Amino acid sequence: MGMSRRRWIAPLAVMGVAAFALAGCAEGGSSGGSASGTGAAGGTVRISGGITGSEADALQKVFDDWSKTSGITVQYTGDKSFEANIVTKVTGGDAPDIAIVPQPGLLKTLVGTGDVKAAPKGVEDNVDANWSPDWKKYGTIDGTFYAAPMLANIKGYVWYSPAKFKEWGVEIPKTWDELLTLTKTIQEKTGAAPWCAGFESGGASGWPGTDWIEDLVLRQSGPDVYDQWVDGTVKFTDKPISDAFTAVGDILLNPAYVNAGYGDVKSINSTAFGDVAAKVADGSCPMTHQASFLTANFLTVKTASGQTPKVAPDGDVYAFVLPGYKEGAATIEVGGEFVAGFSDSEATQKVLEFMSSADFANARVSEGGAISANLKADPSKASSEFLTEAMKLLQDPNTTVRFDASDLMPATVGSGSFWKGMVDWIDGKDQATVLSDIQAGYNN
Repeated sequence: MGMSRRRWIAPLAVMGVAAFALAGCAEGGSSGGSASGTGAAGGTVRISGGITGSEADALQKVFDDWSKTSGITVQYTGDKSFEANIVTKVTGGDAPDIAIVPQPGLLKTLVGTGDVKAAPKGVEDNVDANWSPDWKKYGTIDGTFYAAPMLANIKGYVWYSPAKFKEWGVEIPKTWDELLTLTKTIQEKTGAAPWCAGFESGGASGWPGTDWIEDLVLRQSGPDVYDQWVDGTVKFTDKPISDAFTAVGDILLNPAYVNAGYGDVKSINSTAFGDVAAKVADGSCPMTHQASFLTANFLTVKTASGQTPKVAPDGDVYAFVLPGYKEGAATIEVGGEFVAGFSDSEATQKVLEFMSSADFANARVSEGGAISANLKADPSKASSEFLTEAMKLLQDPNTTVRFDASDLMPATVGSGSFWKGMVDWIDGKDQATVLSDIQAGYNN
């Protein structure tokens, strides 16, 4: 997902992101006030999104600090099943003033309700000045700009223990074949699974698996095929997508390679995506594939010595970009959230302007565990060397970047049949049937 969380993530991303809270439970902050915007600056603005746990706490702190000078109270509510619930709430007359939407596909669905307001001029001016045109494009539906990007994450990282790599005498791989060789080497040296994975994410379960597939489509078949897949020209049942599933299956469906620290292949579906951070930190999981936002999860766990893991090349954990089939320039999949307004109130418009600014990006990045693609945001404010480098990579015009494919697809597929299909695939359903089932989501 693209925080996404994810997805958070959001999530991720994480693409979009840390441990999820119960659906509908308010996260962080002590803001009070009325249940909706008052129509004037100095009122209360309700924001809803899928960001929960420590990520929600950091977000609320940014709003609380801003409220001291703006006079506007912001109430953020994190919902574990935001993607599944938000359309129902909007059509049922219970829309928030602002929604943090982790998928452009879902944004399009929300715009289709007729309740999303076009972005105010101040927001559009900020985006034109601070973001690349592609990011604005993702928030534009049928020629109207609705939603500014908020934060961002890089999806295709492999997290590992630098100390363990040194102990085993292995190096960071530069190609996909070298990654498979590394996997085999670790398994032979340890006699245990080299990878761990978690697909459980409440109503969004399965999304971490879509990130794997998207990375492989991009690396195996290239950005042009990836774009054709996103727009529906290349189908899930076509060879490039089947090949990507097969490649991912060489790791995730191999009982000798997963699920380190948890169990067998099927335990992937019962393992919460953020929980793998603890296993990487304590050394029981040599490698996991997850977005840059996993750094937020490391802030909530402890190493064997009782310390927060140090994220650094010589630290407890670090990460490398999932390599391509050929050694070369960086190719990355990204995710992020988009900020959509449902109210014309002055207070809501001021909050929207703030959230599209470099000031907001710098404030949230400074709280830790997050990065931004805002071109005027300062990478040095990131909470670790890793996140600073990730943010520079994200802002580098020479990096080949594609947005999370499932987040761009219609919601019936991207956050529907694709997510479910990943769960079914891990549970043992044959690949051809899974691909056919996912493609059928376009008919819903």
